[in-house]
Amino acid sequence: MARLNLLEETRFEKLPVSVFENPKAASLSVAKRIGNLIKEKQKNNTQAVLGLATGATPIAVYAELVRMHKEEGLSFKNVITFNLDEYYPMQPDAAQSYVSFMNEHLFAHIDIDKNNVNIPDGTLALEDIPAFCLAYEKKIGDLGGLDIQILGIGRTGHIGFNEPGSAPNSGTRLVTLDDLTRRDAARDFGGKSFVPTKAITMGIGTIFKAREIILMAWNRKKASIIKKAVEGEISGEVPATYLQLSDNVEFILDQDAASQLTRFDTPWLVKDCIWDEKLTRKAVIWLANYLGKPVLKLTEDDFNNNGMAQLAIEKGPVYNINIDIFNKLQHTITGWPGGKPNADDSERPERAEPAKKRSIIFSPHPDDDVISMGGTFIRLVDQKHDVHVAYQTSGNTAVWDDDALRFVEFGIDFSEKMGQNQDELRTLYQSMRTFIDQKQPNQVDTPEIQAVKGLIRKGEAIAGARYCGLEDDHIHFMALPFYESGKSQKNPVTDADVVLTMELLQKVKPHQVFAAGDFEDPHGTHIVCFNIILEALRRLSKTEEWVKDCWLWMYRGAWQEFETHEIEMAVPLSPQEVERKKFAIFKHQSQKDRAVFPGDDAREFWKRAEDRNRETAQSYDNLGLADYEAMEAFVRYKF
Repeated sequence: MARLNLLEETRFEKLPVSVFENPKAASLSVAKRIGNLIKEKQKNNTQAVLGLATGATPIAVYAELVRMHKEEGLSFKNVITFNLDEYYPMQPDAAQSYVSFMNEHLFAHIDIDKNNVNIPDGTLALEDIPAFCLAYEKKIGDLGGLDIQILGIGRTGHIGFNEPGSAPNSGTRLVTLDDLTRRDAARDFGGKSFVPTKAITMGIGTIFKAREIILMAWNRKKASIIKKAVEGEISGEVPATYLQLSDNVEFILDQDAASQLTRFDTPWLVKDCIWDEKLTRKAVIWLANYLGKPVLKLTEDDFNNNGMAQLAIEKGPVYNINIDIFNKLQHTITGWPGGKPNADDSERPERAEPAKKRSIIFSPHPDDDVISMGGTFIRLVDQKHDVHVAYQTSGNTAVWDDDALRFVEFGIDFSEKMGQNQDELRTLYQSMRTFIDQKQPNQVDTPEIQAVKGLIRKGEAIAGARYCGLEDDHIHFMALPFYESGKSQKNPVTDADVVLTMELLQKVKPHQVFAAGDFEDPHGTHIVCFNIILEALRRLSKTEEWVKDCWLWMYRGAWQEFETHEIEMAVPLSPQEVERKKFAIFKHQSQKDRAVFPGDDAREFWKRAEDRNRETAQSYDNLGLADYEAMEAFVRYKF
């Protein structure tokens, strides 16, 4: 019976999928399978032939294999590896090369024979590539094929560098990279313009010949493409869908990557559910949006015809369900994000008391505060709460080089105007200019340039916070150590990051903490900053009474918004407040017009924020609630 239930739950899925609680658990499972294969081959005195992938996804798998080698004696002397791909052109010693990646994460730490390592050659002359690709294929075939092929998946649906349009029987070859693939790689190269336009990749046909294919994917950024690959129709537009044709494939996912699969996203379509308040709310809102109806106009037939008959029977009549969800949605809307004094707060998202709250807005980058919750920021100040803002990082990697030079030029001109000696500044300027003229893609800036870029962003943040109404002593610059590496790859978080955060929290003793809960931030900074705050609060909760009365509210930034069913506080903004928020964002001039790391979205940050806030308001209007100009959304995190 259990198997039948599983089949019912997964009937939308066209290939085997295993879902793990988190990437670490999934990675350990994959590493164990690889380790077992190697040991089994060793017993039979044969070679294990592995197809390997690069990128962030397999790093924890390789780390576990290294641990198994060092602590359990797992030998790789009988292992032959073939990597999926390599950029072209690419020098093997370049920081972005897959040779460097594999050495850093695996090969330099195990006892593999370097002659058994095969990675496509990014240094070949163009006319030599076809012969190399044929030889690569032949070498795999002569060894009897790949025992296991490890795959990640790109947001275009590519596997290896088999981009949309790739044929299912394709072999190893030179390909042109999709623009989205190059944008995703831009941070590693210091900008999209430095990302190679081509790559050498194993073909889909080559991958198919492996006796076991494991595709891994972590986090919500991959959720939409995973749904297409697992549940969609086979199409060259999503090359990973070709894996549906293989009898030897398994997708290994964490919960976030699997979150848009039907059995997790809309489980009522495939199975009986336990209809708690959270799931009921999600289902009713989904149904209203699916049918294009306000919540209060949903009927018994609507429920019955869309997989929700069980809900209607257990919790009905349907109209009562609708009213309950409508009221809960209405109660999330408040013009008093710090709580409304002398008011009944039993059906409001925030407490009425204390009437004047101490609030800290934590901003991972120096502009996330105004981009993400600028309207609420201004509202809290206007309503006389004791508001602090804390900029967790300097943001100094996201400033253009010419902006840095321009500010130093201003300093020279200002010194001259004031009759000050500017010789040392001129010398410093010349060294900065020489460095920038010779700077390589993604090269770490000199300490002086890092300092200038950090000061640019600091000045903009001060201007934005002042515009929102803060005094200077309520503006805090934390410069958390994990960020200050001068490069896109940040340092590991240490106790120093947590202690600095604890000190600020202890100084303010806030009733409210606002933190970025936008974990789709492509830079990865937001989730790191959030976890530092969370750890600081948890430690303080063991000794400090005030933490018991501190609520943690998550906002989301330029990259996404909460789903309507997730929102616990929606702060409506008037047209005038939307304009005020926009002008606060404009204070961040180095991020205006064209940011260094804009992500996929070509819109300026102020435009993204404005559109997203209007879309949130529209989603409430579509469900039958009041029609506001815009809304900022928050979810409370209970720690």
